[in-house]
Amino acid sequence: MKKSILILFVVLSSTISFAQTAAKRTKEFNLENKVAIQGYDPVAYFLQKKAVKGKSNLATTFEGVIYYFSTQANKDAFIKSPASYEPQYGGWCAYAMGSAAEKVEIDPETFKIVDGKLYVFYNAYFNNTLKSWNKDEPNLKKKADANWKKIVN
Repeated sequence: MKKSILILFVVLSSTISFAQTAAKRTKEFNLENKVAIQGYDPVAYFLQKKAVKGKSNLATTFEGVIYYFSTQANKDAFIKSPASYEPQYGGWCAYAMGSAAEKVEIDPETFKIVDGKLYVFYNAYFNNTLKSWNKDEPNLKKKADANWKKIVN
């Protein structure tokens, strides 16, 4: 009896923790209808080295956030290691997160992979923030990491 109560407690605690994590992520991440990266395939950035629009029929959810994929193989890779493919800073502009601690929309086709992590950037109206990021990447990355921690904690 005590063992089954303990198991029930662990399951309920895990469920509550997951629900809180999912709710926090959907609140803080850059999403359109709960979909990340404007529907672009997060794995394609790494494997195809380009931004590729995903398909809604090849979707999966990770901790409350929906991702679309262009191929089943990319979806399978994501499912095996989702944290390896998620964009940094919840999919907000990395430059804006580093320079001003702001959540700024992105152009999913403006991105950079740094140390195995995906960074996305704002790029519109003659303002490509990837260029600004590249001028001071180490400093901006350090600031963005700290700013994002304050937002999600």
